[in-house]
Order: sequence, then structure tokens, then C-alpha cells
Amino acid sequence: MATAPAPKSVRALIAPDKFKGSLTAGEVADALAAGLRSAAGSGIGSIDCELLPLADGGDGSVDAAVASGFTRRSYTVAGPTGQPVQASIAFDGATAVVEVANTCGLGLLPDGNLEPLAASSRGFGEAVLFALSLRPARIVLALGGSASTDGGMGMLTALGYSFRDAAGRQLYGSGGALAQIHSIHRTALPELAGIELVVASDVHNPLLGAQGAPAVFGPQKGAGPEEIAALDKGLAHFVARLTAAGLADAAQLAEHEGAGSAGGLGYACLLLGAQQVSGADYFLDLLDFNARKDHCDIVITGEGSLDEQTLAGKLPAAVARRSGSRPIIAVAGRSLLPQERWAEMDLTRVYTLADYTDQDSSKDPELSTSLLRRIGQDIGQDIGTNLL
Repeated sequence: MATAPAPKSVRALIAPDKFKGSLTAGEVADALAAGLRSAAGSGIGSIDCELLPLADGGDGSVDAAVASGFTRRSYTVAGPTGQPVQASIAFDGATAVVEVANTCGLGLLPDGNLEPLAASSRGFGEAVLFALSLRPARIVLALGGSASTDGGMGMLTALGYSFRDAAGRQLYGSGGALAQIHSIHRTALPELAGIELVVASDVHNPLLGAQGAPAVFGPQKGAGPEEIAALDKGLAHFVARLTAAGLADAAQLAEHEGAGSAGGLGYACLLLGAQQVSGADYFLDLLDFNARKDHCDIVITGEGSLDEQTLAGKLPAAVARRSGSRPIIAVAGRSLLPQERWAEMDLTRVYTLADYTDQDSSKDPELSTSLLRRIGQDIGQDIGTNLL
């Protein structure tokens, strides 16, 4: 009498981005893994889950690096409106990851009050200074989620730049202070010598104009038409004063793709000699995605919303592109992509929280977690029947 074959064991790589406003990438991965593991026995012997929470250079970049093995280091910096905040960086002995979101991001504004003119990037510069004290070979500058539109004036102030008004008074660094700059003095920062600076971002906007930082990103930071015009004028003045201070490429760099990211922090990073790279691909390399997926049978990725921007190269698309011929499942809060377009990302299946509830889960972490566990269980059952 023939012996029934032993149930198959399946290895799943769970590599999602965050569900913005609801769950971190780590929380998404944990919930899906819990559901998957509970489905073991549904036609398969076991489901081994490897968790790889991801980021693309925006908020959550430090958490993703820590989840992959980096060490978290904490430091107190000035928040977006000057209040002290406990920030953290990730460090592995050679590479430090510093992010805007946990130093001077929108989520750190007191009581959530938007401050388009008063917010500063100074805390990000202070975190970079802390990272330099660890003597890294490189610093990855993760720019997403900023509260300010100061062109990086605040960051540069923390890194040795002095900005003064016509009366010689030191300016703190904010969007509203840009127009007051009369003179600029630069003090060399020896710690920056020989350090590789990498801007991980997929934003391509220039600093100024109709596609610039104030016009495109100002509204989400609370800027109305008058503030947008003032910020654009202030940034143009900023560029002119930098040119007058001897930075010959200041005007050229303002037109560079990505100079407008994070309220113009991309511009300040370019002034410091940073190299710009694709945030999604850089973080997949940094977190060793290729080696991890090679040991897995199926890849599960996702983000809060699957849409045209996803297809344009956001993190799930980069994951799918690198996953080869193995099944790729996407999990999202919602999907605006009809099934006939799944093939553009080689997706085997898409699961959305919106298909499991009539409630809005986008601001409800508890509901999102519960639904992701249910989805994980359903994925596990599908794995046991027809996905592999």
C-alpha cells in the first residue's frame, strides 16, 4: 500500500512597507505571519515565515534597518518647532541610517498643529551630527515625512553653517527665516570628510517653481497660497545668498531632480555632496533582500494603497521585480488596480483589508491588525491548495 507523501513545508518571505497612518512595516509583517502560521496543516506541513519589514527612504527607515539587524541608537534633538524629541538612528558599525520622520517630521508637531513657516529641519542635522560621532563609513539620509520647507537651512545650521540677518543676528533656520538671510558663513566640519552621504529617495521634484517643494508638498504641511508663494520666494533668496557666499553650483543644484524632496532637504544634502539613489532599490540592497528571497518559496509584500504610484516604482513593485518566478502576493489596505493589471507586477494574488470590512481601517491599528491576521490565514490556506 502506497504511503501518502509527507505534507510540504513552505518558506514565506514577508516583506511589506508600512500601512501609513495605521501600522508600521514590522507590525504588518507580524500580523501576517501570525495568520500564516495558524494556517499550518491546511494541506501543508508547516509555514516558516521570514520577516523583512521594509522602507524606501521615508518614515520607518530606521525601524526597517533595526529589524534587519542594525542597532538602534537614541539621541535627543530639536523637534520641528524646537521642542526636544527622542530620535533614533540605526547603525551596523559601518552604515548609519538617519531619518527625517523621527527627528523633525510631521508626526512630531505638538498637537498635530501644522507650522509651514516655523518648522525647521535642524533636528535632522543634529541627528546627522550624532551619527558622525559614531565614525561611520556612510550615512543614509532618509528624507520622507518632513514638517518643514526650509531648504535644509535648519540642518545646515546644525552642521556648521551660520545664517545671519541684516542686523547680524543668528537665524535659527525655518521656512519663514529664509527671506531674512543676509549673510552666510560656513565652518568646515572635519567629521564629514571622507564620509559617503547617500540620499535614499524616489522624489524627483526640483527645489523651486510649479513642481518645486512649496508648490507640490507645501499644502500637506499646512501652507496655503500665500505661504507657498512666500516659501518659494524665500527658497529663491536662499539659493541666491548661497551663490553669493561662494557656492558656485548652488543655482544648478536647485534644479536637480530630488532637490525638492523633504521641503528642500534634498537640496541641502546635494550641497553637502550627497549621492542620490532610488530609495526602494537602495533599501532592498541594504537589507539584503536578494539573499533572503533566494531561500523562500513565496514572497508577500504590500503597502497601504496599491495604485498607479505603486506601478511607477514604489517598494512593492521593486520587491516584485526582484522576486523571480516564485509566487508574489500583495497585501494592501485598498487596491485601485484592477485584476487585469496585476500582471504588470507579476502578482499572483492581491488581498486588501477593504475586501474584509466596510469600516475605514486606515486610521485603526487594532482593526488593521485583526484583518491582516485573517488575510494571513487565508493566504496560508491558499498556499496549501493552489498557490504552490
